[in-house]
Amino acid sequence: MIKAILFDFNGVIINDEPIQMRAYQEALKSENISLTEEEYYSALGMDDKAFVRFVFSKNGKELSEETMNAIIERKTEARRKVVDKELPLFDGAVNFIKAASRACEIGLVTMARRKEIDYVLEKAGLENAFSAIVSAEDVSNHKPDPECFNLGFRLVDKKRTGNGGFPLVRSECLVIEDAPPGVVAGRNAGMKTLGITNTVSAQALRDAGADIVASNLADLSVDAVAHLF
Repeated sequence: MIKAILFDFNGVIINDEPIQMRAYQEALKSENISLTEEEYYSALGMDDKAFVRFVFSKNGKELSEETMNAIIERKTEARRKVVDKELPLFDGAVNFIKAASRACEIGLVTMARRKEIDYVLEKAGLENAFSAIVSAEDVSNHKPDPECFNLGFRLVDKKRTGNGGFPLVRSECLVIEDAPPGVVAGRNAGMKTLGITNTVSAQALRDAGADIVASNLADLSVDAVAHLF
């Protein structure tokens, strides 16, 4: 029985992977780096710092801390300009999250920066929906390392027991992900995994070990997910 759900952010709640890619392409221009779509999507699951290091290494360029931070800030600003105009949430995501929050403990586990997360959640009216939020700043290792989901599990379990509930076991916790590194991270943390085909193919998610694959959250209800698992 599922008693807690940990959601990924980019690619599950907000449809911003293409926006992030274009924002990075713009931010990297000043460094004379051309980022391809293939390169961007090969690095899913990385936080911003790991991604910039990956791109510079791939291009054989030296990278200082100052340059890395400047690129990330340029990317964040470029992304925000787009999100400001129209918040690109996936159909059904908000309703599913609100329903899930009434049924069980829910958390958000992502390699996005906290300032980007909070901005979107506030605009979407979800700022109070999650029992716990794990962002890039909270961990040392990015997905597929399970550190982020291990932390997310501990935080939602603390919330649950603090409210008088029984402690969770990991098999009662579901991870919802759109990318193979996230699926692997969730499985390595001992949790069930639901892959959503917003970003990669169903086969790629199955190959990563997703227990169940669905096309989107709009086609699912919390009761349906509980039945599936």
